[in-house]
Amino acid sequence: MQKNVTEQAEDKKMLRSLFWRSWTLVMSRTGAYQYHAVGYMYTLLPVINRYYKTDKERAEALVRHTTWYNATMHMSNLIVGISAAMEKANAESDGNFDPNSITAVKTSLMGPISGIGDSLFWGILRVIAAGIGISLASTGSPLGAIVFLVLYNIPAILVHYYMLHMGYSLGTTFIKKVYESGAMKIITKASSMLGLMMVGSMTASHVKFKTILQVAIEGTKDPIKIQKYLDQLFIGLVPLLVTLLAFWLIRNKRVNVNWVMLGIIIVCVILGFLGIV
Repeated sequence: MQKNVTEQAEDKKMLRSLFWRSWTLVMSRTGAYQYHAVGYMYTLLPVINRYYKTDKERAEALVRHTTWYNATMHMSNLIVGISAAMEKANAESDGNFDPNSITAVKTSLMGPISGIGDSLFWGILRVIAAGIGISLASTGSPLGAIVFLVLYNIPAILVHYYMLHMGYSLGTTFIKKVYESGAMKIITKASSMLGLMMVGSMTASHVKFKTILQVAIEGTKDPIKIQKYLDQLFIGLVPLLVTLLAFWLIRNKRVNVNWVMLGIIIVCVILGFLGIV
């Protein structure tokens, strides 16, 4: 009985630490490839240090979370809690736990959680709080700003806190059930597919290329615009080729991602200097 009480106290202490650390998630935008990854690793450190016994295991756990991560801040703690529970299950398993499922589940939840969180916080709560605050401020009342901050932040902080606890408690029971039923393989496969779809959509949305190169044709007023023909051939062809090349260099040739990014920057500067982009 004393052991269970002690474990509960340690769990509460660990979750409090995760809660305070999780505020660093939105302040850790270190780049396109490791978006919010540093904040995610920092948040999970109490879990990793508590359950993994060797430096090698801790390093492997940290490397797992160096991948790109982005989700609505306050709803995001549901994912953090599930990740914490899965890391605990992995550390306590006898080698029959697939660590890749941790990343797969985390990646698959980003989209749905962000869809709900953005609608709830940015589309509803912020608009209502701002409407009430603005109406008070328009009458000259200094309470306008205070009311806005209170109406928005109190629900946001409560959701931020309870989502972490919900994710952690859901994670432990969820993992046990899906492993017993053999559903984890299906979830991992589906999550991987969803993750690839997200990477594809991110590539189309964030990787841009537009050339200003034109070829003058004798006897005609209008030059040939290369970008127009590229779009007719395949919209987003160059961004897709650049992404595939970067993936090939990192995956097959083991080129450091920083060198790949530096190479892309240098090529862009040269193309800009030559008047191609």
